[in-house]
Amino acid sequence: MAVALALTTTYTVAEVVGGLLTGSLALLADAGHMLSDDLSLGLALGAMWLADRPATPERSFGLRRAEILAALVNGVTLIAIAIWIFVEAAQRFRDPPEVLGGWMLGVAAIGLAVNIAAAWVLSRAQGESLNTRAAFRHVLADLLGSVGVIVAAVVILVTGWLYADPLISVLIALLVLASSWSVLRDSVQILLEATPRGLDAEEIGRRMAGWPGVVEVHDLHIWTITSGFPALSAHILVQPGDDCHARRRELEQMLEREYRLDHTTLQVDHVARPVQRLEVGRFTNRKHEDGHINGD
Repeated sequence: MAVALALTTTYTVAEVVGGLLTGSLALLADAGHMLSDDLSLGLALGAMWLADRPATPERSFGLRRAEILAALVNGVTLIAIAIWIFVEAAQRFRDPPEVLGGWMLGVAAIGLAVNIAAAWVLSRAQGESLNTRAAFRHVLADLLGSVGVIVAAVVILVTGWLYADPLISVLIALLVLASSWSVLRDSVQILLEATPRGLDAEEIGRRMAGWPGVVEVHDLHIWTITSGFPALSAHILVQPGDDCHARRRELEQMLEREYRLDHTTLQVDHVARPVQRLEVGRFTNRKHEDGHINGD
């Protein structure tokens, strides 16, 4: 990520200068997007550093969610950049200025090479990290933006049609909006502690309730601490005299084996009176009435 940041920051300066000298909104729009990339990569690096800080009694998970906050900021930044491009493009459609297509093409070609290099570096490191994936999407959007600027420059050089510059700028803005959607969606879902994508809480609850010896599963929660770190907690009721510790270990092993949930907190209690075992135990998300629980 540090390598990608160095590449994009260097090119951002070159693209701003090139955009001002050539009069190209497409270059300036792409430079604005590159600037958001620089900020997002800087945020991502800072968030990774914070996420590696050790846990404390006050912050039992450390600062792992810093990367989710950084991803959210990145998504919002992308939307702001897209709005700015739309406004500038509208003005250019009314009165398109002269654009130096040759210089525009040269600067965009350099940008394409820089973005390919940055995307290649980030693609090797993104893994399950939402933060790194957000930065990777920024760079991918810039790569496609550079392609768009090249197309606009070629059109201007061949036909002299100046509207190609704001038209490509609008397409870049739409690309920016599209790249922000998944990042915003995933980061908000994590911050709202929704069930992680790919996991079905109802299915997992029924699977646990159907485990031998389990009478009921309730107060089930499945959420994500940070990217690649899902967690589960639940209250389990078993028959009187049953080995509740054995049931807990079996359920933990099943959850890790079948659903890759290795951070689980299961409270296992005995029901006060024997319950006629149905084919499948009961599953509900409501809390159980404490009067029916044997507290040992």
